[in-house]
Amino acid sequence: MTTIGRSFFAHPVRLASALLTALALSAVVWYLASPLVIRTYRNEALPTVSPSVAGSVASSTQNPTSNPADARVVRSGELGYVDAIHNGKGPVRIVQVGSQYFLRFEDVMLTNAPDVHVYLSRETGGRWDEATSLYVGALKATNGSFNYELSAATDLSSYRSVVVWCRAFRVLISWADLRTA
Repeated sequence: MTTIGRSFFAHPVRLASALLTALALSAVVWYLASPLVIRTYRNEALPTVSPSVAGSVASSTQNPTSNPADARVVRSGELGYVDAIHNGKGPVRIVQVGSQYFLRFEDVMLTNAPDVHVYLSRETGGRWDEATSLYVGALKATNGSFNYELSAATDLSSYRSVVVWCRAFRVLISWADLRTA
């Protein structure tokens, strides 16, 4: 080992600083890169109208990818490709079950990122404005089928797309332009 190498490691404060810096840098790299390789899975059934409770919606877990006979797709779209890092694949639907509406991601695959959220946007093509968009909720999973219940008071006809957005980096992950079914 050279004299410079021995003098660096001979000072405990320098060594501790170097180790803490390396640890902090590793934590930052893990926070930024891990969502790209970590996948989350969810397989929710589309809620159905329960015959035993009139007017209410109950969750069925029998076959998560089947559409119950009482469900009606109101609007639908396909998740879009943004770039090699940010993209999604699979159908997104607004489904009416009884008197309730659900935003349903069905057999989707999305790129993961930190702090990902779902919005209904009045614009298309992945564009959205936080002031005029409807916040639906945090992304439940990167893969699978899952639902978000929409408020009965929501005017769904004014929303033209679903946007999947990373708040941490203010970047579009994917979107689906909605068309009438």
